[in-house]
Amino acid sequence: MQAYRIAEHKDIRLPIMICQDGFITSHAVENIELLEDDIVKTFVGEYEPEHYLLKDNEPFAVGPYAVTNYVMEAKRAQMQGLRNAKQVTLDVAKEFEQISGRSYGLFEEYRMEDADYAMVIIGSAAGTGKDTVDMLRKQGVRAGLLKIRLFRPFPAEEIAEALKNVKYLAIMDRTEDYNGHCGPLGAEIKSALYNADLHPATLNYCYGIGGRDVTVESLASVFEDLKTVEETGKLGETYRYLSVRE
Repeated sequence: MQAYRIAEHKDIRLPIMICQDGFITSHAVENIELLEDDIVKTFVGEYEPEHYLLKDNEPFAVGPYAVTNYVMEAKRAQMQGLRNAKQVTLDVAKEFEQISGRSYGLFEEYRMEDADYAMVIIGSAAGTGKDTVDMLRKQGVRAGLLKIRLFRPFPAEEIAEALKNVKYLAIMDRTEDYNGHCGPLGAEIKSALYNADLHPATLNYCYGIGGRDVTVESLASVFEDLKTVEETGKLGETYRYLSVRE
């Protein structure tokens, strides 16, 4: 529902992707709460383009061959639309909360208010991560979790602000970037922290490839690694694989 409103906004008009991690989640059964059709239709609305092919008094080209003289400006315009998407996403989320009671932002903070150890994660494994944080909190460990909702445009400044008091950080990538030193989320988070002059001890993990199960025990081992970094003062290998057979 929100995706239509965001992508069709006059200040954006870019394709939008809603991503779901697999494999298990695509074969699972879960209760969901649906909104009434009339509420959904009113919220999404009708798309009324300002420009369209058969508007005879205002002709324009769609998909023309772009030569060197125009590509740079076209890419700059696309980037401006992407930048605009951040605020539009927040505005649409606020409207959606009014009709559904569900609050969404650029990311979700879970027990981050006083966290010394934090995990940044995307997707379904965040639920397991929250259970892990709850377990560690009962043990007296000041753990927290940040779940990314919007990956492009990347909310770098906002994430850096959310992580500014964290001392030990684990970044979880459910993909392999093949650059030899970090995953895509790891690169984004580290860049955001660097630009904000924040330097928590940071480990990046590749996990869950091909739908490999992610358990509370495996994520708890990540926090154990962070505690080891604290105790030894040494990061060791900064890009690691979780629950992989050697």
